[in-house]
Amino acid sequence: MPEPQSPPTGDNGGAIAATGAGGGMDLATSEGGTLEQRPAGPGPGPGGGSGGGAGDASTGRPRGLWADAWRDLRRNPVFVLSALVIVFLVIISIWPSLITAGNPLSCDLARAQDGSRPGHPFGFNGQGCDVYTRTVYGARTSVVVGVLASLGVAIVGSVLGGLAGFFGGFWDAILSRITDIFFGIPVVLGGLVLLSVVTSSTVWPVIGFMVLLGWPQISRIARGSVITVKQHDFVQAARALGASSPRMMLRHILPNAIAPVIVVATIALGTFIALEATLSYLGVGLKPPTVSWGIDISDASPYIRNSPHMLLWPAGALAITVLAFIMLGDAVRDALDPKLR
Repeated sequence: MPEPQSPPTGDNGGAIAATGAGGGMDLATSEGGTLEQRPAGPGPGPGGGSGGGAGDASTGRPRGLWADAWRDLRRNPVFVLSALVIVFLVIISIWPSLITAGNPLSCDLARAQDGSRPGHPFGFNGQGCDVYTRTVYGARTSVVVGVLASLGVAIVGSVLGGLAGFFGGFWDAILSRITDIFFGIPVVLGGLVLLSVVTSSTVWPVIGFMVLLGWPQISRIARGSVITVKQHDFVQAARALGASSPRMMLRHILPNAIAPVIVVATIALGTFIALEATLSYLGVGLKPPTVSWGIDISDASPYIRNSPHMLLWPAGALAITVLAFIMLGDAVRDALDPKLR
């Protein structure tokens, strides 16, 4: 009878034990020893590739979704360009005096509709106000409205949709019917009706209106994302181990379900800026003396033939801002969507 042979030893100091399928299983002495023997630099991955998407070469650890997304975003020229434009807009919104020393409310009727001249490159509007100064100060209103409206919509929609998707049942059915009602309200018509009775010239009524009619879309996205994530094995394992509902929501479901909400909220930010300008143009959004691109576009419309510069600059600034946020949202969506990798 042949004597039993000892299992062969692998190169990494472990043993190769025979399996029932006729193959072998590496019984390494420790996982730490195996990780220490990996090359520090990027090496060829499966299939002869660089293996850069599988893990961080400096630490030997696999990258998560957010690390992969940031790596892709830094290499995306669309993201870089749109981010630079948005950073510039944020800076001039906080410190407009960095690029202009004028007062947007200082007007001289003697210069009404005048064209470009030294110190006033964009000319003057119908009231004799400097178009360049008003265009710079108008960025503050648009950025504030877009950011606060997007945050409010994301918070309200994520909370309501996430709770409905997690618990389901009666509350899920109620939320679905409420969102159906809000989806049936035309946004512009709703703004004309609701904001026509508001006399305040601040941005808060406009922001509140956008949150009121904008949360259902985020709510449905958050609900569907939570329903998908809560069916994964790691959530079921946490439930089997006795994790409470708040812990599962905050520690397991929220980090894996928030990506679609961030994408939609980023794209919606540009939409909210355009909506504010539309409502202000129609006379029910922001009101003077608030400086807004929508107000300037509305004031310049009657003079578009004789003084097109009054309309060109605020409309161009609005178009560039909306385009930058939409491009940023598209880049974030491409980075966070695993199906597009």
